[in-house]
Amino acid sequence: MTSIYVRDVSENALTTLKVRAARAGQSLQAYIRQLLEAEATTLTPEEAVEQARTIAARSTVTADDTLAAIAELRQERQ
Repeated sequence: MTSIYVRDVSENALTTLKVRAARAGQSLQAYIRQLLEAEATTLTPEEAVEQARTIAARSTVTADDTLAAIAELRQERQ
């Protein structure tokens, strides 16, 4: 596993992170590792768009198909 060193963190930010870690019952290191892991696994909006385009490119569903499905669902509600 690789180590990361972060310099020049403000005292306010460090205090806030320490308090949050303590409230979560974690060490500061474990808390920040969890934050980094969550960030790394979350898609950015750009990545989500690219993934959606990739999926859509493999699909045979058209915009008309989508509109027809929406219209059908609306009719079923009435």
